[in-house]
This record gives sequence, C-alpha cells and structure tokens, in this order.
Amino acid sequence: MADGDLVFVTGASGFLAKHCVAAALQAGYRVRGSLRGLGRADEVRAAVATVVDPGDRLDFVALDLTSDDGWDEALAGGRYLMHVASPFPLQPPKRRDELVGPAREGTLRALKAAARNGVARTVLTSSTAAIYQGHPRGQPRIFTEADWTVVDSPTTPGYPLSKTLAERAAWDFMAADASGMELAVINPSLILGPALDRHIGSSAEVIALAMGGKYPAVPRIDIALVDVRDVAAMHVAALGHPQAAGERFICSTDSLWLMEVCRVLHTHFPEFRKRLPKRELPDFLVRMVALFDRNLRATTPDLGVKRPVSNDKARTRLGFEFRPAEEAIVAMGRSLIDLGIVKPT
Repeated sequence: MADGDLVFVTGASGFLAKHCVAAALQAGYRVRGSLRGLGRADEVRAAVATVVDPGDRLDFVALDLTSDDGWDEALAGGRYLMHVASPFPLQPPKRRDELVGPAREGTLRALKAAARNGVARTVLTSSTAAIYQGHPRGQPRIFTEADWTVVDSPTTPGYPLSKTLAERAAWDFMAADASGMELAVINPSLILGPALDRHIGSSAEVIALAMGGKYPAVPRIDIALVDVRDVAAMHVAALGHPQAAGERFICSTDSLWLMEVCRVLHTHFPEFRKRLPKRELPDFLVRMVALFDRNLRATTPDLGVKRPVSNDKARTRLGFEFRPAEEAIVAMGRSLIDLGIVKPT
C-alpha cells in the first residue's frame, strides 16, 4: 500500500489514463491529473468514481503538453509521474512524421519538468508498436523488450514511428540526466477492456466500428491485445517496484487475427451477429482497394504477418499475471452496449 505519495498523471481524461488514476487511488496514492481544460474535471472524477471513491485524494490542473507553462506548479510535491498522454489517431496521419514532434516533445517536456522538480520515478507509456514494426517479413520470431521498431523502414507507419522515437528520446534523456530520477517504460499492445465513460479512445473504436456494422469484412491482420485494467495495474506496480527502474516491460496477452476478435464478439453478443463481420478479405483484394483508400493502405505491410510478443519479463520480474484477450474483448463490447455507444438492430 502506498503511503499517500502524490502521483502526477498526464492526459487524465484518456481511456487508459482514467484507469491509471483509479488504480493509483486504489493503491493508496494521491493523484493529480492534467487536463487540457478544467471543464472536464467533474466528468473525469465521475468516471473514476465508478471504480473507486476518490474523496479528496484527486485533483486536476490545466496543462498543455505542447507548452512549457504550468509544469512546475503541476508537479509541485509530486513523488511520481505517469506520462500517459500521447497522440493515437484512429486514421493514419497524412504525413508519416506528423505525430513524431508532438510525441517526442511532449515526452521530453514531461521528463525535464519531472527531473527539475525532484520526481523520484517516471513511468512512461510507450507501446509494443515501438518494438515489432519494420522488421523483415518471413522471419518468425517472438519479440521481446530487447527489440526496437526499425524507424528507417518505409513500412513503419506514423504511429509506431512516433512511439519509437519518443521512447528513444526518453532513454537518451535519462542517460544524460543527473537528477537521480528513475525511468520505467510500459509497452502495451492494443488496449481493450471496460470503458469508464463514453470517451472510449481510439483503440476501442476497433470494436465499436465492428459492432456498429462498419466492417462487412476484415483484412487478415494480427492484433496483440491487453486489458486496460492490466495496463493500469502495471503502471502502478512500476511506480515502486525495485526491479522496474531502468527497464521497459511488454504489457500484452494473446495475439489474435482480427477475424478471431470478431468471432469472440459473435459468440458473446449474438444480438449483433447481423452487423459483425463474417468473413476475411483476401490479401490481394485489400492491396487493390488500398490503392484508393489511405486507411487500408496503412494495413498492407501487416497483412498475414504474425508478430507475437513475449510478456515473460513482466511475469518474472514484476510477478504479473494477465487477463486473457477474450475477457478484454468482451468487457469492451459490454461497455459499448451499456454506455449506449452501440445498439443492437
């Protein structure tokens, strides 16, 4: 149990961040969250309260991740930082490097402020997209924390590029930092699981679009999944675990083809079967349509490719156990129904 130390969480209105706030409060920490505008403070507090009563242990500050203003005041008295905020678009950016600047600069701004204000440890949210993208096809392997996405590869999309360069910048900063602050990095795969309010985030849109009948068929894409509750719990564990400092941890469970994800939804939500995808698109057809569709074009390097990741390090060093992917998928689907985001025919 934490002793009431203050944890500062960036981007507190995000899908993952709200769970991180709740998990930190459950562990006994005080939490201060950053928001672009304080007009959403009551909304975020209400979402967190569906998990744990925040009482007087949760407050918010208005902070812009693209500006230096306000960071020292926001971090005053904070012992830990969770830097969760990062751009994650549902649609691929028009330029491959469009997300790099905001992701890298926001990460460095947070780290510099934390080091300047005596933060003991920062936990940074990265991604498995910073691990397995851009590697040659046809070389079956299991990716680990020792692997990095190949940023020079033309097949590496914009989002993985931004996450990789932002995390690289964080480790470079730490190598030169003399403040004594420690860094731990969490690399989650696609995050599903229960939503705390209607702001479900880009990752949950995959399930929302499928249940909403937007996909008559799906490409043959492999997706590694993880439950948002496990990602939040790992962030909290990394705050104080002695073996977390100076390490990155893959946070992921099963890897499923997108059609397998849809079959889970078919099984658990029969009232949506008419809308859910029932077949897989041939790779050649996806490539043909991708000539005219920018969204599909971003998927073509991943067609038919399995990129399994290992969570052994999280299990052995942090003693972590993960929920199965099916549980995360079903919890996401149930939340979308309960919140009225998707409705059966």
